[in-house]
Amino acid sequence: MIRPHDMRFMKLALNLAVRGLGQVAPNPAVGCVIVREEEGEEPRIVGRGWTQAGGRPHAETEALVRAGDLARGATAYVTLEPCSHHGKTPPCAEALIAAGIRRVVAAIGDPDPRVSGRGFSLLRGAGIEVVEGVCAAEAAELNRGFLLKVTEGRPMVLLKVASTLDGKTAMRSGESMWITGPAARRRGHLSRALADAIMVGSLTAIMDDPELTCRLPGLEGRSPVRIVADSHLRLPLTSKLVQQAGARPLWLVVTEGCDPVRRAAYEGCGVRIITAPASAGDHIDVAAALREFGRLGLTRLLVEGGSQLAAALLRAGLVDRIDWYFAGKLIGSDGHPAIASLGIENLIDVPRFELKSLVPLDGDVLARYSAQP
Repeated sequence: MIRPHDMRFMKLALNLAVRGLGQVAPNPAVGCVIVREEEGEEPRIVGRGWTQAGGRPHAETEALVRAGDLARGATAYVTLEPCSHHGKTPPCAEALIAAGIRRVVAAIGDPDPRVSGRGFSLLRGAGIEVVEGVCAAEAAELNRGFLLKVTEGRPMVLLKVASTLDGKTAMRSGESMWITGPAARRRGHLSRALADAIMVGSLTAIMDDPELTCRLPGLEGRSPVRIVADSHLRLPLTSKLVQQAGARPLWLVVTEGCDPVRRAAYEGCGVRIITAPASAGDHIDVAAALREFGRLGLTRLLVEGGSQLAAALLRAGLVDRIDWYFAGKLIGSDGHPAIASLGIENLIDVPRFELKSLVPLDGDVLARYSAQP
């Protein structure tokens, strides 16, 4: 039975889960709040936890440690079904049972075949009341990357675009610094901190020579894996990305048959080479690349450019969310478009996205979209 305060404590657990985004792959980012309810008193939180960096300890374990003996007879609010399998840590369902938890409120089930209802069954078998579905939509959205990895074998794709009002990302000359202002750029760096990996096309990497790191004060250590779609290894060995590969992971996605000598030179710099089949036009098959990313444990992929890579993902129906930063500027038809040709003839066939929110950012606007089914 759902109680009046269940949603309030579940939302707290969801807020805790966010802390793990970008840090816990291939595991889900989970939050847990343990609450005691004494007769005649307001419910009080006695323990809280979230999945730690690297995917363990799990949220339930963290919360139980903080609660100690106060966990006995309490309610545990968990954003995902507690695990039931033995891995590098014991099952969280068994830990909740051993701690004497009386009631478990969960947002969603875990589709991982090793769990998938078994966690709930263990709890109920031990006499614990289990309530499912509290804030289910919010929990599914938060862990969409993990859910996609389990069900489709690929990470969630967030496409980030910064453009003028007419969808241009640079002048005809290539000048693009800066289309948007400092507030929008800071928000973009926050997206990097919440991603497992950030991906760009080879032309963007060559022209901009970026670092693709998170440079927000205090979050520098949360920089994601850097990935470049570079089918023929055109990225200069002297680029910042390659030169920093020993300190910050860099993956280059190439097509079969790339120059073995050049490949060895990159690997000698600490670069990981990932081979994917070629699609039409000798470009990388992005669907195959994403499946490989999923196999390697990625759950959240941020794509920042360029127009050809964005178009390839959109054509394949692989963009789950779009963060579009609009600056109040116009360049005109001779500027560089944010999205290359999609090759679509009929309006009924265009990719469709639902507007979720608009965020003003000191003169710019962040429009957030989610793919329509």
